[in-house]
Amino acid sequence: MDISKLLTQPHHMNAGGAASFLEGFASELASVGHTSLTISGYLSSAIHFGGWVQARGLHFVDIDDNTIKAFGTHHCECPGGHHHKQVSRAFTARVQRFAEYLRQQRVIRAITDSASETASPLSAFSDWLLRHRGLATITVERHELLITRMLPALGSNTADYSAASVRSVVLDHIRGCRPAQAKTIVGALRVYLRFLATNGACRPGLDHMIPTVAEWRLSSLPRYLDPNQVALLVESCRKDGPQGLRDRAIVLLLLRLALRAGDIVSMRPKDIDWKDATLLVRGKGRRDVRLPLPQDAGDAVLDYIEHARPQVAIDRVFLCAKAPFRPIQKGCIVSGIVRAALRRADIRNPPSHGANLLRHTSATLMLRGGATLEQIGTLLRHKSPDTTAHYAKVDVAALQKIAQPWPKEKPSC
Repeated sequence: MDISKLLTQPHHMNAGGAASFLEGFASELASVGHTSLTISGYLSSAIHFGGWVQARGLHFVDIDDNTIKAFGTHHCECPGGHHHKQVSRAFTARVQRFAEYLRQQRVIRAITDSASETASPLSAFSDWLLRHRGLATITVERHELLITRMLPALGSNTADYSAASVRSVVLDHIRGCRPAQAKTIVGALRVYLRFLATNGACRPGLDHMIPTVAEWRLSSLPRYLDPNQVALLVESCRKDGPQGLRDRAIVLLLLRLALRAGDIVSMRPKDIDWKDATLLVRGKGRRDVRLPLPQDAGDAVLDYIEHARPQVAIDRVFLCAKAPFRPIQKGCIVSGIVRAALRRADIRNPPSHGANLLRHTSATLMLRGGATLEQIGTLLRHKSPDTTAHYAKVDVAALQKIAQPWPKEKPSC
């Protein structure tokens, strides 16, 4: 991409103080995969903003969020045919991106939101979960969000928390929720009360006062695809484009190694040992495990890295397919990739639609292939064998051999 050609395009406005930063801004946009047309639009917006700042008699180093807001709402009669009651949102968003670049270069001062200046009341709780409980960042964020929603009802004076008030709050928040969601809410509040009790902020034992969610353990059957559906799913990921190569690699990793969505998100290039054909998986509770990398999954990942992955300095294996290139940051995006593959494969009414469907499928196929529950538990990285026993129920043929006949009713005398 010829950035110098973009910078020499004619413009009707003087860029003012923005002129000396346009080349660096364009280079950064190019580094994350933006096209020439997109970069040209960003540069046009930055030049417009620089000219407006100069016309207002403002100093470029004093630009802040209020300046950008004023630019977005000004009655535009600037040179170059700009005649609008106010600047469009898209135009303002480009200027905000330019201002963010200037802040990164320390040209203008960073603007700290007043809300972020005040320490979060749950910052100590989050730090405790990360440091002492070893929870993943995404789990800590979920706990913090749930507790934040309950704090207004709980009150700010933790010393006044009682069994009655805690039970009342949690019952109000789980009303209408499905069992899995209700258990998550109850679990978050329970661990928060333990944290407070540990620090002497509330009376001990309140975590035992929270009612449990009625749900029979291991009562449901694992949700899985049959071998024919698995073949259709893999074939649905085409090999003729960057997104197809990426999705194929992700689907095969989920199927062959029973990975979680979070494992895909956190995967780094250095986690793959190509010489020994192993993959380092960073699981729950900071447990790192090296798993053998199957041939087809390894080939799919290598195809993606060599032919489709953008050549950017980002320490993650899987990136978003469209510019600006950035890591896949949430497990829900991985589940979305699985849902899209299910639609392309025309698999109608699947038992579920997320990444966990492929994890359950992998374990079920292993069981039917003769693997023991211990071997399956090792692959799934379960802490307890009781969790893996959930999959024993899908072996219906074996269960029929040990099932006892239903007792016949005794004839009445």
